[in-house]
Amino acid sequence: MEPLVATVTQLNAYMKRVVEGQTALNDIWIKGEISNFKRHYSGHLYITLKDDGGVLKAVMFKSAALGLAFSPEDGMKVLARGRIGVYEQSGTYQLYINEMTPDGVGELYVAYEQLKKRLSEEGLFDESKKKPIPQYPEKIGVVTATTGAAVRDIINVITRRYPYCEIIIYPSLVQGAGAKENIVEAIEYFNKHKLCDTLIVGRGGGSIEDLWAFNEEIVARAIYASEIPVISAVGHETDFTIADFVADLRAPTPSAAAEIAVPSQLELMSRISMLAGRLKSAEVNFIGNKRMYVEKLQLRTPQNRIDDSRQRLDGIMKRAEQAFKLSLSEKTKIMSQLAAKLDALSPLSVLGRGYSIAENPDGSVIRSVEDMKKCRDFRLRLSDGSCDCRVKEN
Repeated sequence: MEPLVATVTQLNAYMKRVVEGQTALNDIWIKGEISNFKRHYSGHLYITLKDDGGVLKAVMFKSAALGLAFSPEDGMKVLARGRIGVYEQSGTYQLYINEMTPDGVGELYVAYEQLKKRLSEEGLFDESKKKPIPQYPEKIGVVTATTGAAVRDIINVITRRYPYCEIIIYPSLVQGAGAKENIVEAIEYFNKHKLCDTLIVGRGGGSIEDLWAFNEEIVARAIYASEIPVISAVGHETDFTIADFVADLRAPTPSAAAEIAVPSQLELMSRISMLAGRLKSAEVNFIGNKRMYVEKLQLRTPQNRIDDSRQRLDGIMKRAEQAFKLSLSEKTKIMSQLAAKLDALSPLSVLGRGYSIAENPDGSVIRSVEDMKKCRDFRLRLSDGSCDCRVKEN
C-alpha cells in the first residue's frame, strides 16, 4: 500500500477541521500564566499561556479585548475562556480568547456563570414569576449587617420619604463564613411570621469575594421561594449578583432600594392636594347643577302645568277646527260640481228645454212608435206636469 502524500497546506487544513470539530474545545476555560505578552497596533493581544508542564499560544482580538476590566501583564496568572482553533499558515493550534479574568477571581467567576446559567434554565429569573412591589407598605423588612453604611442609608431614606412605614431589621452576616446561612434564615423568618410587606436584602459594595454570599445557590432559592416581594440591593450600580436576577426587583444600591420600596410623602401630599382641588371643583359643579334643576322644578308648579296644558289643548282645538273647515269647504265644492253634473243629466232638465216623455199607464217609457196602438191611452209628461192622451191613429 502506497503511503498517503499530502501538502503542508492540506495537512494543516485537515488538522484545523479535526480540532475545530471537537465540541468540547469550542468553549473552554484555560488557566495559566501570561508570558510573551504583545499588544499589536491593531488592538489585538498576542499571549503565551504557560504552566509547569507546557505552553499554549493564544490571541485575543480587539473586539474582545475592549471588554477587559484589567491590563494583562507578563507573569500574571489568568483564567481565559475561548475556543481552540488551528492557525493554518503556521500549523499551530491556539486559544482564541473571548474573555479573561485574573486567576482567583476567575474561579469564582466561572462558578458564578455556571450557576447563573443553570438557574436561568430552571426559570428562576423569569419576569412572569416576579411579584409586584406594594405601593404603600406598612412595614419594610431589611436583611443586612447592622454595622455597615447600607443599613443607615436605608433607614435614612425611608424615614425621610415615608415616615409612616415601620422598619424591621434582621441583623445578618453579609460576607464570610456563615453569611449565606444567615441570609437564608432571615428571609425564611420574615416569611414564616409574615412580618412585612416588602423585603430588602443587600449590603454595600465590595470585591467579588465580599459579595459572594449573594451568589450562593441557597440564597437565590430562598429569595425565589419568598412569598414577600424581595428587592435586592447588593453592592454598587455596576455590581450584579445572582440575587439580583432572582429578586422581584433589583436596586443598584441600598439607598435606591429604599427609594423604590416606599413612596415620597411630598409627592403624595402634592397628589392629595391636587385630587382634593379636583374633588372640590366637582362638588361645586354638582351642587350648581342640582340647584338649577331644583329652581326649574320650583318654577313649574301644578297650576303652571295645568295652564300650559290648557294652552296646548286650545292650540290643538284651533288646528282641528281649521282642518275641519278646510275639509268641509273642499267637500262642498266637490258636491256642487257633482250636483251640476247630475242636474245636466236629469230628465227634468231635458223637459225644461221643451221636450216631453210618453209613458204607458204603468209609468214605463214608450220608446217606439210600434208600441203605440189605436185607441190606446198613454200619458205625456211635460216640464210643468202631465196629461192623459189617446192614440187616434197608428
